[in-house]
Amino acid sequence: MIRILVTGGTFDKTYDEIGGRLSFGGTHLPEMLRLGRSRVEVSIQTLMMIDSLEMTDADRARIVQACAECGEARIVVTHGTDTMIETAAALARGVPGKTIVLTGAMIPYAFGSSDGLFNLGSALSFAQVLPPGVYVAMNGQHFAWDRVRKNRETGTFEPLP
Repeated sequence: MIRILVTGGTFDKTYDEIGGRLSFGGTHLPEMLRLGRSRVEVSIQTLMMIDSLEMTDADRARIVQACAECGEARIVVTHGTDTMIETAAALARGVPGKTIVLTGAMIPYAFGSSDGLFNLGSALSFAQVLPPGVYVAMNGQHFAWDRVRKNRETGTFEPLP
């Protein structure tokens, strides 16, 4: 079984037509797994629904604690892309011996043209085969947490030079 921890980020944003802005409702994960026809046994736990730019050290500590305390050795964390590396660093310091894969999306799933479904599938696959450690999975690639950066000009993650 793989534990999926939901923290929000662009992955789960929706468009608030009345307010004219992006906001959060419930997570799209169950629908995404159903549409992707996933047969991976998962347990979904929503920790928070926030933009990663608003994530605090206390929020990161909560993610670390949830990973450390869960019974699964393989974990996927959905997360906003802007501060994904900071959370990955906290996980690397605080949760030894588990395979943790962080993933997100550049476009909200609710928009229909999102990379979120592909990234989720990739993260679930990587979580099943990678050795213990902390990784980022985006755009069909996986990276060790300390060897990746978000390229804000191209909107992709890439290995550090």
